[in-house]
Amino acid sequence: MTQSLALWTAATPNGWKVSIMIEELRELEIALPSIEVITVDIMNGEQFSDTFTAVSANQKIPGLVHGDIRLMESCAILQYLGEQFPSSLYPSGADRYDVLQWLIWQAAGLGPTFGNKLSYTRYMADLPEEQKVHPLTRFNAEAQRLLRVLDKQLEEKSFVCGEDFTIADIAIFPWVRGYKWSKIDITLHPNVLAWTERVHQRPGVKRGLAYGAKSGEEEQWSEETKRKYASGGSFMADNKTIGTAS
Repeated sequence: MTQSLALWTAATPNGWKVSIMIEELRELEIALPSIEVITVDIMNGEQFSDTFTAVSANQKIPGLVHGDIRLMESCAILQYLGEQFPSSLYPSGADRYDVLQWLIWQAAGLGPTFGNKLSYTRYMADLPEEQKVHPLTRFNAEAQRLLRVLDKQLEEKSFVCGEDFTIADIAIFPWVRGYKWSKIDITLHPNVLAWTERVHQRPGVKRGLAYGAKSGEEEQWSEETKRKYASGGSFMADNKTIGTAS
């Protein structure tokens, strides 16, 4: 397709997956159409608007429009871009299935686990502290199990599926990168820690992480931004917000 792309996104792990993909394709000098980046103010509920819902029926970023195609779900978008703009990021043949299983592993396991740990750590302001104890313990334990799986997979490898950087790395990295914000200790896993630093140094990754970030805060949020995200996260996690979204 030669039609332009429209990316609806925000500065979150799922949003950064797609912006990193775009910048990594540019690093590989893959010809891309023009791309319009539309920031969705998820802290003020823009994801629930009719306009965005027409792009993402699940009312979560990111969303992608390419001609007549409208896509939600970050990993589906990564797979789509990998197919539309072929490169080493989404290899062909048997190697593709190795990448695909780790892409789904992130979507089904690591992302939800890290996301839930983050929500109970930072955002569930309407819950008494005693009600957070079990979910915090449960999600932290599962996060550590998943990190052990990832650490084992990274033994004697530069990247998740071997020596080539792929959409599997792109999907996993933004969630692991935010370990301090979610208070999940990745330093117990040396291969994961080294991989995180390796991925973080890639120019395409650095540019992708800048999407939606305030100038000067690409690598470290200010205290004001942290407060904003904590407040906005509480709004999104509030049971009243979830109950009234349609």
